[in-house]
Amino acid sequence: MRPFSEHELYELLNAPEGNHFEFKEVKNRQDVDEAAKYLCAMSNRGGGRLVLGVTDKRPRKVVGSQACQQPESTIRHFMDKLRVRVDFQLYEHEGNRVLIFEVESRPVGLPVQVDGIAWWRDGDSLVPMPEKMRRAIYAEGGHDFTAEICKEITLDDLDIDAIEVFRSRWLDYSGNKRIAKLSVEQLLRDADVLEDEGLTYASLILFGKRKPLLKHLPTAEVVYEFRTTEASGPAGAREDLRMGFFKFFDRIWELVNQRNENQHYQKRFQMLPVPTFNEVVVREALLNAVSHRNYQQRGSIFVRQYARKLVVESPGGFPPGVTAENILNKHEARNGLIAAVFQRCGLVERSGQGMNLIYEQSVREAKPLPHFNGSDDFCVKLTLDLKVIHPKMLAMMQQISEEKLDVMSTDDYLLLGAIYRGEDMRGIDISRFNHLAELEIIKYTEHGIEPSNGGVILAIGSLSEDASDKLPIKTSDKHRAVLSYMEKHDYVTTAMLAQLLDVSQRAALDIVKKLEDKDLVVRSGSKRDAKYALKSK
Repeated sequence: MRPFSEHELYELLNAPEGNHFEFKEVKNRQDVDEAAKYLCAMSNRGGGRLVLGVTDKRPRKVVGSQACQQPESTIRHFMDKLRVRVDFQLYEHEGNRVLIFEVESRPVGLPVQVDGIAWWRDGDSLVPMPEKMRRAIYAEGGHDFTAEICKEITLDDLDIDAIEVFRSRWLDYSGNKRIAKLSVEQLLRDADVLEDEGLTYASLILFGKRKPLLKHLPTAEVVYEFRTTEASGPAGAREDLRMGFFKFFDRIWELVNQRNENQHYQKRFQMLPVPTFNEVVVREALLNAVSHRNYQQRGSIFVRQYARKLVVESPGGFPPGVTAENILNKHEARNGLIAAVFQRCGLVERSGQGMNLIYEQSVREAKPLPHFNGSDDFCVKLTLDLKVIHPKMLAMMQQISEEKLDVMSTDDYLLLGAIYRGEDMRGIDISRFNHLAELEIIKYTEHGIEPSNGGVILAIGSLSEDASDKLPIKTSDKHRAVLSYMEKHDYVTTAMLAQLLDVSQRAALDIVKKLEDKDLVVRSGSKRDAKYALKSK
C-alpha cells in the first residue's frame, strides 16, 4: 500500500464518472458479483477503473474502505467472471485505504460477458448490451461469414443432442436457471445464431447434422490423427469428425487422452507425474482453430498427435493484422459469432486470449513455448512440443499458489520462462521483474535473482547449459557473467561459479582458468581449496 502523490489524488477525485470510472464508497463490504458487472460494462466501452473508498458525488472525498481484504482473491474472482485482464492498486491517504481495480478493454470483435450476459452502461444503470451494439462488435474484425444466414437450413438440420450439450454448458457456467426452460428456438435466438431471417452458418458449424454439413458447408470438418513419426504415410489412428462442434468437442480430448503418458520430475525424495498432454491446452488449441479458421477456404482442421507433440493445422492464414510475432497482444476474431458463443457458455478461459493461456501453461509445465513454423497465407500451423525441458523450473512452478499464478500476466510467465530457458537478460529493464518480486515468486540477492523457495540462482546475464534450445553459452557471455559476479565478492570458488552458471564444477574451473590466462583473475590457495579474485581488486 503506497500513498497517493498530490497529482494522482487530484486526477482521481476529478475524474468523470461514467463509462470509464465507477466510484463506490463501500466502507466495509463490496458485492463482488455486482462489481464484476460494472467492470464488464467498462471493458465493453474500452476499459476503465472501479474505485472503492471514494465518494461518488462531487466534491469527492477519500473515506477509505475495508472491503476486499484479500485483493488477489478478488482479482481471481473477477477474471473468472470476465475472462479478461484485471489489475489492482492499493493506495493510502491520511490513513484511509483506497482500492482501484482496472479492467482492460474487450478484444476486437468480442463483447465481454458475465455469466453469459454482456453488460452495458445506460446512464447510471447497467443493462444487457443492445443487440445492435453486439452485432457491430462482431463485425469489427471484418466480414464474419459465420454470422451470415444460411437460407437453405431449418431447425430440423440441427442435432438436438449438440444443442442440449450447449444448453447444459451455458446453464452450468451462468447459473441462470431460466436457460433450462427455454425452447430450442428461443435458446438459439438468445445465443444470436438464429435471426428472423433464418439460421446462421454459425448454427450449422456448432450444431449441424452430418448430411446438412456435407451439403452446405463441407469444409466444416475436424480430422484427428495419431502418428508415431512425422514421416508421410497412413496414420496409426484416424477419425473424421463431420458434425456440429458441440457433438465432437469432448471426443477430441478423449482421443488425445487415450495416448497421454505421464512425465516425471523430482521434488525432494518424490517422483511426481505431469501429463504430457494438458487438457486445457488441447481444448484451447481446438477452440482457436474452430473460431479463427476460414470457412470459405477448402480444407479441414487437422489435429495430429505424436508421442510428445501436438500439431493443429487450420485453413486460412492468421486473421487480418495478426502475425506469429504479435499473436499474444493482437486479438482479432475472424468468426466473432462463434467466439461469442464459446464465451457465452464458458468454453474460453479469457476473452480472445486462448493463445495467451497456451503460452502460460507451457511455462507452468516447463515445456517449450508454442511456435507457428510452417504457417503461411493459406494455413496456420500451431505446434506444441510437450517434453518437460527443465525439471527445476517445473518443481518451482508446482510450489507457487494458484492465487499468485492467477494474477501473473502473460509477460510475467514469459519472463520467468525466459530466465529458466537461459535467455540473455541483460537487455531487459529490471522493473519487469518487480511484479514477480511483489508476488514473492522471485527475490533479489547479491548473486542476482533467486526463486523465493530456494534452489538455483537465476543470474541476469548468464545462460543455462540445459536451455531448451540446447544452444551452448557463448564463452564471452560466461566470462562477463563471472567477472560481474566477482566484482561483488572478495573471492569466489568453483562451487560458487557452478551454482551461478548452473554448470558442473569442472566446467566452472575451465571458465575461470581462461580468465586467469587472460590475466584478469588471480588464484590463491591449493588446487583443492582454490579461491579466485579479480586482479584489479
